[in-house]
Amino acid sequence: MIKICFATNNSHKIAEIQAMMPANVEVLSLKAIGCEEELPEDQDTLEGNSLQKATYVFEHYKVACFADDTGLEIEALDGAPGVYSARYAGPQRSSEDNMALVLERLKGKSNRAAQFRTVITLISEDGTNQFEGVAKGEIIETLTGDQGFGYDPIFLPQGYSNTFAQMNKDQKNEISHRGHAVRKLIQFFKDNY
Repeated sequence: MIKICFATNNSHKIAEIQAMMPANVEVLSLKAIGCEEELPEDQDTLEGNSLQKATYVFEHYKVACFADDTGLEIEALDGAPGVYSARYAGPQRSSEDNMALVLERLKGKSNRAAQFRTVITLISEDGTNQFEGVAKGEIIETLTGDQGFGYDPIFLPQGYSNTFAQMNKDQKNEISHRGHAVRKLIQFFKDNY
């Protein structure tokens, strides 16, 4: 049995990924390996943050690890909020404040193209690998739906008439940035372990 840490304590995320992994891979939470501290996350790219978190766990706890970082990238805002998505409107990390600021900054702009991007970094004795997932879409003008989290109520994925916040978890995972990145990670495990 291969044990690998997912750098999160979100039990829903852990269960979701465990269900997709090959039977010989066990996914552990940070708590399960004894990691109680907040992981460093002060890089200026998604790639940098996910690498920093995975490296920290691998070096301090000597266990194979993968970590993710996700950002919303809006064309008309030069890729913002990007790596700062969680704290775009301030350190309080309020989804409502973040969405309000995005909508304020997009007022009067006709280009509302955006994408969610997730980068997963896997570090083990065998080396470092990164997997990227992207979901393209646009930012709508009013919050719609009450599922999901973060910017989901204002993100309309390309080719769909429902926002991420109007989709159930399975529908969203099928097309989401995180879903794409996770499937690449899972395939890597299937091919290599």
